[in-house]
Amino acid sequence: MWSDLDNLVEASMQEWKVPGLALAVIQDGDIAALKGYGVRDTDTGLPVTIDTQFLLCSITKSFTAAGLGLLVDERKLDWDRPVRAVIPEFRLHDPVATERLTVRDLLCHHSGLPRHDWIHMPGDLSNAQMLAALRHLAPNKDLRDTFQYSNLGYLVAGMVTERISGQSYQDFTTERLMKPLGLSRFGFSIEALAAADDAARPHAMDGDERYRTPLSPIRAMPAGGINASAADLAKWARFLIDGKAHGQQLLSPQALREMTTPRVHMGRSQYAEVGDSHYGLGLFCEQYRGERTVAHSGSWTGWSTLMTMQPERRAGVVVLTNRTPGSVQAIITYAVLDRICGREPVDWFGRLAPKRKQALEQQTLDKKASAEVRRSGTHPSHPLDDYVGDYEHPAYGRLRIDREADGLAWRWRGIEEKLEHRHYDVFITPDRPTVLHPSNRTLTFRYDRQGRIDRIEMPFEEMVDDIVFHRAAAGDVLDPAFRRLCAGDYLHSGRVIEIRLDARGELGMTIPGQPTYRLLPADGRSFRVDTLEGFGVEFRRPSPDAVDALIFHEPRVTALAPRVPKA
Repeated sequence: MWSDLDNLVEASMQEWKVPGLALAVIQDGDIAALKGYGVRDTDTGLPVTIDTQFLLCSITKSFTAAGLGLLVDERKLDWDRPVRAVIPEFRLHDPVATERLTVRDLLCHHSGLPRHDWIHMPGDLSNAQMLAALRHLAPNKDLRDTFQYSNLGYLVAGMVTERISGQSYQDFTTERLMKPLGLSRFGFSIEALAAADDAARPHAMDGDERYRTPLSPIRAMPAGGINASAADLAKWARFLIDGKAHGQQLLSPQALREMTTPRVHMGRSQYAEVGDSHYGLGLFCEQYRGERTVAHSGSWTGWSTLMTMQPERRAGVVVLTNRTPGSVQAIITYAVLDRICGREPVDWFGRLAPKRKQALEQQTLDKKASAEVRRSGTHPSHPLDDYVGDYEHPAYGRLRIDREADGLAWRWRGIEEKLEHRHYDVFITPDRPTVLHPSNRTLTFRYDRQGRIDRIEMPFEEMVDDIVFHRAAAGDVLDPAFRRLCAGDYLHSGRVIEIRLDARGELGMTIPGQPTYRLLPADGRSFRVDTLEGFGVEFRRPSPDAVDALIFHEPRVTALAPRVPKA
């Protein structure tokens, strides 16, 4: 079996250009094989060993779910407890979902939110900041309507662990799971991975070319941030078969059954050997050639991983690689399961290798099609300087547009790149397939009725409407001295409009017969009228020391209100 398997591993690595791979096999409840293949880093050429640490990516979710299972066993938590009962400041955009979302909903991806991964992926936000961002993220489904994978949901699940245990996620997981199982080569950050003596480095593909890529952080730690070796992950896979550590029950059979019970339908495989996929709690629940499997895969820039168990056979397979994307993990896993079950092996290599070539050909066609939709001869509607400024979204943060000699550049949460003009007021980010980067995303600039560029629409989450970044306030409106000049009375159609400065230094506007409206700083000398969409006011400043008129910008009219001279 094993010499045959070695040949398949090596052929698969060569075909998919995988630098390094670590394999673990569990048979009859024992670890039957552990082996490293290739190199952990193409720069150093050092070999992969059974102790080489890889970023596990979303296999981490099984640790998060099992940790919560320990708290359920101790009756400190119930799977169906509302998240708000544990984290009172938790909020979603939908107030009903906010109150009703449970820990179980988090763990089986049932919140109604699509991924919104670009909240956590730049890696610059704290847990508290990401939690606060959730209330500003649009859902696309109702609570419990359908499966939608959510790394942010697992971030919150990890925070539930912290609130109940009183420990950090890392300390709890280490003390309650890693140490009892005898895991010794693991970590919880890319910084820890970089510092490890025996650790892999990530590699990513651009077409058919492989590149060593930088370590990219996963700050949504409970969703994907654990590093571990194949030797240690084999112990974890073995534990998920019966919940035991060194013969002692660590996780109850009831909690393990909750994790491995199909709860939410994910989809159907195109292959007859693979049954419909469901999600349990931190694990995929599937079938392979008629036998039950529980598994989890993981993928991140430069990493691809897969852990699969057949509980009834007390068998399992772990495949860790330092290359993304790829099919090698599935090829090796199915080959091992076929051999363990004594079946004639399916030629997964023969099936998937042609699909790889087809995918490469399709990438070439797609790049050509993308280039062709960029209309030549079109120009932005405004001078490029008009696009320059800061734009904000309450969850996605601040986006900066700068002018460069040959065009525009964008700066967002540590990412700095030039923009390519696509057509009219649409620009596009560059394609960076080998690094963590929002490649080929359009930035559509919009303007208000007065022609002022006031927002950017960007498809950070394809399952909802474009994320809208509104231009941040700038100019005279931010100057307290200018706002003091604006305070006074203005006359329009025989009515006196009062502009007053409050104790916070903010302007308010009172029109006879109407409530007082807050004036929200916009740009230059213009303000938006709070609660009145599409309404704005602008103050005319003929000299540095004077404001002599108020200009109303309304959906159907522009009106001038001269200042009433002081008595």
